[in-house]
Amino acid sequence: MNDYRITTDNMADLPDEYLAAHDIGLMSLSYQIDGKTYDKFHSLPSKEFYDKMRAGSTPVTSQVNPEEAKHMFEECLKTTNRILHIAFSSGLSGSCNSTRIAAEELMEERPEVQIVVIDSLCASLGEGLYVYEAVRRKEQGMPMEELAEWLESHKQNFVHSFTVEDLIYLYRGGRLSKTSAVLGNMVNLKPVLKMDEKGCLTAVSKVRGRKKALTRLVDDMEQRIGEFKGKDYMVGITHGDCLEDAEFLRDQIKERLGMENFMITPLGPTIGAHTGPGLIALFYLGLSRE
Repeated sequence: MNDYRITTDNMADLPDEYLAAHDIGLMSLSYQIDGKTYDKFHSLPSKEFYDKMRAGSTPVTSQVNPEEAKHMFEECLKTTNRILHIAFSSGLSGSCNSTRIAAEELMEERPEVQIVVIDSLCASLGEGLYVYEAVRRKEQGMPMEELAEWLESHKQNFVHSFTVEDLIYLYRGGRLSKTSAVLGNMVNLKPVLKMDEKGCLTAVSKVRGRKKALTRLVDDMEQRIGEFKGKDYMVGITHGDCLEDAEFLRDQIKERLGMENFMITPLGPTIGAHTGPGLIALFYLGLSRE
């Protein structure tokens, strides 16, 4: 039966219009900046958030706890007894575990309820594309159990790669030593990073200069995309308040790979807090993450 609802969290960076159009339930991880707490439903405009970081503010993020997850599920269960939840990577947050705890509690309390939690091993629009492909299949009539199997068997096909403008934010997030960050900025080194098979961030290479780093993202995509190249597939790009670079990347992919479907969104504050303004991230279906 197709009588189920897909839910996810705000780490997927999906546009509000898309979430509303497809009736996707949303769980929200929060963040604090300058002594105030925000979430998906009460958030700073993207530019204002990144301008605060440029001015020296340091955001702090929080994961979803089981009670918050349970509340979101309870709201969704007012209209259905079956939920397929797609969670932010367990390699980066404990939120996935919180949703599993909440799901198990609800299913114990209410035997008629079925909640399947999928650890996407994805982040940002990588998770967003994972949701996008799930929604597409659900709306074509795929049953929940079959869709859950498809998602589990294809999560390694959702490729993530990205680069940052200022290395100091990776240092603050514990991803880089202070010496490496300072020296790298001095010689204009730009790291190219990826999400690995366990849903964790890992460095791939370093290149000198912003445009070369963006071109490297397309080089890697050309090698990895395989059978998923073509107009039927969506490409995701997120940016930390640098839309012009996101559009440059899109145009390169159009020219070199002939892709036509793009979703470009600002990088949400909860991830942007760790990567800073100037991040460019690319997401697509490919042969594998390795």
